[in-house]
Amino acid sequence: MPRAHDDPGLAFPHPAPPAFGVPSEVAPGVLWLRLPLPFALDHVNVYLIADGDGWAVLDCGIGDDACRAVWERVLAAGAGGPLAGARLTRLIVTHYHPDHVGLAGWMCERFGLDLWMPRAEYLFSLGLQYAPGDLGAENYRPFYRRHGLSADITEQVLSRGHHYLRITTGVPSVYRRLQAGEVLGAGGRALDVLTGGGHALEQAMLLDRPAGLFFAADQVIARISPNVSVHAMEPEADALGDYLRSLAALRREAAADVLVLPGHGLPFVGLHARIAALVRHHEGRCAVIETACCAQPRSAAELVPVVFARPLDPHQTSFAFGEVLAHVNHMRAEGRLAAEIDADGTVRFR
Repeated sequence: MPRAHDDPGLAFPHPAPPAFGVPSEVAPGVLWLRLPLPFALDHVNVYLIADGDGWAVLDCGIGDDACRAVWERVLAAGAGGPLAGARLTRLIVTHYHPDHVGLAGWMCERFGLDLWMPRAEYLFSLGLQYAPGDLGAENYRPFYRRHGLSADITEQVLSRGHHYLRITTGVPSVYRRLQAGEVLGAGGRALDVLTGGGHALEQAMLLDRPAGLFFAADQVIARISPNVSVHAMEPEADALGDYLRSLAALRREAAADVLVLPGHGLPFVGLHARIAALVRHHEGRCAVIETACCAQPRSAAELVPVVFARPLDPHQTSFAFGEVLAHVNHMRAEGRLAAEIDADGTVRFR
């Protein structure tokens, strides 16, 4: 996820995160557990919500030995801490990305949990589990090449499906659907289920209106902008439009002073200010693209170094390409860009 500037109007009631693998109370009846990730973004936040005589788990970390070891350690009887010997009641997963769903299969089997997940997120996870090669299917290669991506970077993108399998443990064959508009009971809480697109397909978020808590997953984070990308499977998608519409809906649904509990970074207060900053961030990127394409028509690949001035490795370039195409598709939907095809078959935008 790209960095964004610090935003005015945000307050951080918990200015430092808990140590990795050490549950910490972030609100009454809510524990914050930070799990390690083997990436530049080195952590994911998961939350445990008091649920009767146990705890409902919200997201579970990546499917590797380090995250498994954390769960085994904190739940062990006699381990000390609020989860020692505790019972888990269910696993709620917000979306299909591996840092959120990675341990779902293992946790559901190990602790006898039911999986709760939005339908689109569950089915996509299931599809990747049983047909990972689809993300590298031969018919997707021309999509990346005609948008100007090099052969090397194209192969990096096409290999993601197999990498996904290495860092996930699958999902159970039976699940409980989460959908927008329902109210999820957890202990004495009534959690409104919200969903939003852009970063994922139908990412779930939970809003506890009486307590002023908003479990935002990756949709709104304090100091980084969630990746919003277009992929070969849905080449004309307006992912950025989906994301901006979700932000507008969140502004209507959630009060400005809720405590935002995000999937990464620190909890914060100032949701509406952060939403406004994210909208400005994406409009700024659109303006940069517009200026570049006024000077001369450019392919999506040629726009990557215009939008991302810093050096990128092949893995980062693949994400940056998807981000650029999301902005391009949104601008085409708004009538701000038009596409043309060169003699060599490369699509460029003006």
